[in-house]
Amino acid sequence: MASGSDCNDQQRRVVPGTRDSIDEMQESILEEMVSRGYSEDDQFAVRISVEEALANAVLHGHRGDTTQPIDVQWTIDDDRVQVTVSDDGRGYDPEVIPDPTAEENLSLPSGRGLAMIRAFSDEVEVEPPGNRISFIRNRRGELT
Repeated sequence: MASGSDCNDQQRRVVPGTRDSIDEMQESILEEMVSRGYSEDDQFAVRISVEEALANAVLHGHRGDTTQPIDVQWTIDDDRVQVTVSDDGRGYDPEVIPDPTAEENLSLPSGRGLAMIRAFSDEVEVEPPGNRISFIRNRRGELT
């Protein structure tokens, strides 16, 4: 994944998988997006993607253990937002995740996180062994 022009230094935070930590991570990233004039649509897309990536790290990577660390790295420039979320779980193969929109999967209580990240991002990469996801959202909206 390439970085854009006028790039800020990459930022990094290691947080526990608590609701408060997830909210604080989202707010840190969104505050920087606001300062760079990203639209509300772009902010919404990144908020959903960050929340889903962090929730997947807690629920699937750390099997619900909110004390385990999650590594979050992000870079925001005038053209795009890039976020990477890593956990200490054993990982997974994204190719075997069932399609959450298939009729037989509609009533399943989970399985939509990766699909939502893909829907709201321009590039998504799940790095082997599957405990690290990176996504990029290119700026779409006008400056606010």
